[in-house]
Amino acid sequence: MAEPAPVGNPPPVPDDHAAPSGGSTSAGERRRRWTAGARAECFRLLEIVALVGLVVTQPLLDVLGRSPDFFLFHRADREDILLLVALVAVAPTVPVAVVGGLSRLAGRTTRALTHTLLVGLLLAALAVQVGRHGTPLRGVPLLVAAAVVGAAGAAAHRRWRAPRRVLRLAAAGPLVFVGLFLLVSPTSVLVLPRESGGAAGTAATDVHPPVVMLILDELPLVSLLGPDGRVDAARFPHFAELAGGSTWYRDATGVSGWTPYALPAMLTGRYPTRAVAPHYSQHPDNLFTAFGGLYDIRAEESITRLCPPSRCEQPVAPEQGLGVLVRETRTLLGQVTSPRDSRIDPEDSYRERTAAEAGLDAAEPVPDDPKFRWDSLDDNQPARFTNFLAGLKPEPRPTLHFLHLLMPHSPWAYLPSGARYDAPEDLPNDGAGWVELARQRHLAQLGYTDRLIGETLRRLRETGLYDQAAVVVTADHGVSFTKGFQGRGMDAIKAAPGEVAWVPMFVKEPGQRAGRTDDRNWEHVDLLPTVADLAGIRLPWRVDGRSARAAARPAGQKHFYDRPGEPVVIPDGVPTPPPLPTPHPLVGTAVGQRPPGGGSARVADLAAFRATDPDTGTLPAMVWGSVPDEVPDGTLLAVAVNGRVGAVVPVVPPDPGGRRFSALLADDRLFQAGANQLDVYQITGDGGLRHLALS
Repeated sequence: MAEPAPVGNPPPVPDDHAAPSGGSTSAGERRRRWTAGARAECFRLLEIVALVGLVVTQPLLDVLGRSPDFFLFHRADREDILLLVALVAVAPTVPVAVVGGLSRLAGRTTRALTHTLLVGLLLAALAVQVGRHGTPLRGVPLLVAAAVVGAAGAAAHRRWRAPRRVLRLAAAGPLVFVGLFLLVSPTSVLVLPRESGGAAGTAATDVHPPVVMLILDELPLVSLLGPDGRVDAARFPHFAELAGGSTWYRDATGVSGWTPYALPAMLTGRYPTRAVAPHYSQHPDNLFTAFGGLYDIRAEESITRLCPPSRCEQPVAPEQGLGVLVRETRTLLGQVTSPRDSRIDPEDSYRERTAAEAGLDAAEPVPDDPKFRWDSLDDNQPARFTNFLAGLKPEPRPTLHFLHLLMPHSPWAYLPSGARYDAPEDLPNDGAGWVELARQRHLAQLGYTDRLIGETLRRLRETGLYDQAAVVVTADHGVSFTKGFQGRGMDAIKAAPGEVAWVPMFVKEPGQRAGRTDDRNWEHVDLLPTVADLAGIRLPWRVDGRSARAAARPAGQKHFYDRPGEPVVIPDGVPTPPPLPTPHPLVGTAVGQRPPGGGSARVADLAAFRATDPDTGTLPAMVWGSVPDEVPDGTLLAVAVNGRVGAVVPVVPPDPGGRRFSALLADDRLFQAGANQLDVYQITGDGGLRHLALS
């Protein structure tokens, strides 16, 4: 097939939009021109397909292929996944190709120049991704370097044939990327699932009590502890109540910082060995297949699907359908192509739907709560929890009640009262000032999680199930809020294992009334053997864990898996909780007469303070904005509502969104229905206040 001439050396044949001077064009000549033009357009389309595949298709399918939990959480079926893959592989190419095709209307030279420009832009976008992974450049410097690479690549593409030929061969890339996703990625099992397996458990005894399991997510043990190493009853009274009537395995650790590895290990009794989907076809021997022959199962999973459809139904599902998959994938594309560091993590979309959003009736209100109206705040309960709560009642057959609840997991959106607040999705979680804010938001949401624990205990007692049942409350992993090591990866586990690995682990046996503490070396592969023992179930497969009714494993070391099959040994020993920051003396105080002004601040969403309706269950409890450049970093700002200081926060270097301060007003008693007065003060060197004009 002939190679089209480069732009700098146009062929002697004139453009098919104009006749040559001196006469009409023969039919054969027109046919030859049309064929040459069509061939040139096919070559250009192949080049665009190759570049869009490298810039969009490959990185998106790579992330999604390693995140089967993304599809499990959103309850995507095979058709949804295939449609999304088709869109990722084809849709991004269409607008680029259309722009190029339309440019042909302006003539051959304009078409060629437009194609060269599109090639340069796509090469620059590819350079941004490569540069972010392979160089220290970020932001504007990376964009400048990428622009240089794109211009050089466009020039080489225009001048030489070799780059064009390479791109045409690379047009097969999207097909390869789709094949890898569908056939060998961890997500492939959701497209081509195997039959569910696993032998049903057989009874080891004649006593099979009800089992209630509540698995929380991203909850470090140390977040619950006071300075004395016990559950802080003042901040978390219901966790303290739970500890007072159960066995607290204080030296309990998760085996991974990632739920798709951690939760299967908990429910199979085996350490992670393979990077596979948290799906029943990959983990056929699990809690649900063992219990399903004897127990009725009422299971609410979130980002796993370990219970086969033959055993379980999922009455409450998160937002689902192709539309939400496309929306979240578009967000991922923005993270993949950004010139700044960002968390490229589908888990950012894992938000529990509320009872109101799911159309469920509110749970029974708490009559003695002094905060606003619980008949509306109960609508804020995660729908999965509301459904779980409603099912907690004695049944004629042995029943397993199971809930994996994404609380207090981010995104953080709840105050301890249960009121919700809005915050920018791109607020940093690390860096000066931001780590402290992240911990405060985590602890506020943990306060609300404590209320959910209280409702669970109340429901169990009201129905008489509390004394009959084995009750398990734990979490799959923690999270680090240590500066410079925020998160759950290997850097965090090495710097702050006490925050990432150690989790609360409470087991109340049937009839147990007195609490006790057991400091055995517990790893979360011990969970299933322990629960099976309590339920009188014999596990028909080998497990790595040990039942708490058996001899304890030797103390001294624990196993943590950042990658399946690659255990990292971490030292044993109950962690010491990090000291909580001492509240600034101004927090909670009344300002009185407004002090003199001077300076200004910009605050987002001031309108929310002018018309607040607490009965909606939402409050403007997050305040963020900026101050002029001349205000030095470290300057303290006091944020007050209706004349009372709710938070004192530092001014920090601007984040990518330009924000220099953000404050969480966790005490909802600061707010009133209707108009609320927000004030921001700069704390001067002598401890005085200078009022800032807000805009």
